[in-house]
Amino acid sequence: MTLPKKVRIVEVGPRDGLQNEAMPVPAAVKIELIHRLQDAGVSIIEATAFVSPKWVPQMADNADVMAGIRRKPGVTYPVLVPNMKGLEAAIAAGAEEVVVFGAATESFSRRNTNCSIDEGLARFAEVAKAAIARGIKVRGDISVCLGCPYEGEVDPAAVVHVARALDAMGCYEITVCDTIGTGTAGKTRAVIEAVAKHIPVARMAGHFHDTYSQALTNIYAALECGVATFDSSVSGLGGCPYAKGATGNVATEDVLYLLDGLGIETGIDMQKLMAAGDYICGVLGRQTLSRVARAIRAKAA
Repeated sequence: MTLPKKVRIVEVGPRDGLQNEAMPVPAAVKIELIHRLQDAGVSIIEATAFVSPKWVPQMADNADVMAGIRRKPGVTYPVLVPNMKGLEAAIAAGAEEVVVFGAATESFSRRNTNCSIDEGLARFAEVAKAAIARGIKVRGDISVCLGCPYEGEVDPAAVVHVARALDAMGCYEITVCDTIGTGTAGKTRAVIEAVAKHIPVARMAGHFHDTYSQALTNIYAALECGVATFDSSVSGLGGCPYAKGATGNVATEDVLYLLDGLGIETGIDMQKLMAAGDYICGVLGRQTLSRVARAIRAKAA
């Protein structure tokens, strides 16, 4: 199959990458990271989440982050919202795109949102209706599509059920997420092909964790299926809370290297992207988890 000529990268580092940090990351640091990412050519940056600070204290500064962003033409800054209260706060902060998130298994849904899959979908339908009525775009993420920490294997039909519900409520794009990074190329193809029977592949995205070092392989498999939008996190920010000490989000630098090698356009400058990674890793006091960034720095040295 012909691979896409252009791919959209959704940078999730400022939100998904930082939300589980043990020590508070100042809003000014998050804002600077977002500025460096957009200056590197990243056009979609998941900025923050409007969730309860009781459950996700790192996102308590969400309004401050949104207020401090130097918005660049052509760049969008989606934010995560779990309910109507979150949506109202996001609207007040000037959000133009929101992300709702369901799960493909009942156990994960109840552990993470304290409700069943269908109860969660009903809640998100209300959010989506209100958002769309205000001209706000809605993206839908589906967690644990390729493996669940509580139930193990996931039937593609379960992913289809959630995807169709997100589609019906008006989500312009639906993301298949390998939340715990246990997916393989074969499983990736099976899930995408199952969902694509109901939703055009052009409206699908992939979110792969690298826990078992399969993220790039899974991205390539998704590319072969026609998927042309992928989430990633600069320097591989964000661990996997279900696999202690494991790598979480796939590093944006590594994804960019893959796409550059395939001649696929992204509009992102590798050196500027790596500089953004150096900045946030310096603040956090750790080395980058991007193998590409490490190799390029070692070669330069």
